[in-house]
Amino acid sequence: MCGRYATTRSSGELSALFESSDDTEGVVRPDHNVAPTDRVPLVRVSAEGHRSLCVGRWGLLPHWSRSAAGAARMINARSETVATSRAYAGSFARRRCLVPADGWYEWVRRPDGGRQAYYMTPTDGSVLALAGIWSVWGSGADSRLTFSVLTTAALGDLAEVHDRMPVLLPPERWSSWLSPTDAPERLLVPASAEWLAGLEIRPVGAAVGDVRNDGPQLTARVPVPPTVTPQELTLF
Repeated sequence: MCGRYATTRSSGELSALFESSDDTEGVVRPDHNVAPTDRVPLVRVSAEGHRSLCVGRWGLLPHWSRSAAGAARMINARSETVATSRAYAGSFARRRCLVPADGWYEWVRRPDGGRQAYYMTPTDGSVLALAGIWSVWGSGADSRLTFSVLTTAALGDLAEVHDRMPVLLPPERWSSWLSPTDAPERLLVPASAEWLAGLEIRPVGAAVGDVRNDGPQLTARVPVPPTVTPQELTLF
């Protein structure tokens, strides 16, 4: 977790929602099936001190990485260890970002051995901001902006789908997450149960399991097989 998510808003809409400049140079496209190493929008504070909507690759590469080969294994950073991890600590302390998303996917093993995909998304259609950290890898024309999404223990009904979930930031916490602070650990307090109750856990089709598939049909609700009940679900 989290290994797939959707982000379909335009750069213009995102820059308005996050009150940021649009520095994406027109490369943002709707993506209903974001996978590791994909290029997607994120919001960070620019060198000039304002919010900037830009594009980064999912999978943080510390500046000292010898190659980009390990990026796909660096898509998530555990909130419990992010402050002490050699790979993530510097970014957590000084380079935090917001990762816009419509929702994210998880899979649950069914009693029949198959997998049921679920899509977690706000019931009111609002944007999600996943807590992220970023780093620049490489130099000159070969440099790339990379990022990871922070995860934490799943809460409430979300724990029935997976034992982990992204760190979700309600709008009133966006500024604090992006601002420099001497104690960033205090920013990892989970969202309230009331706010999390506004998330829908939606069963979706198996097509999302193939990274080559894209389109709004991936997030459409599908019937859950009658053999699957919450009591029968096991974590995948």
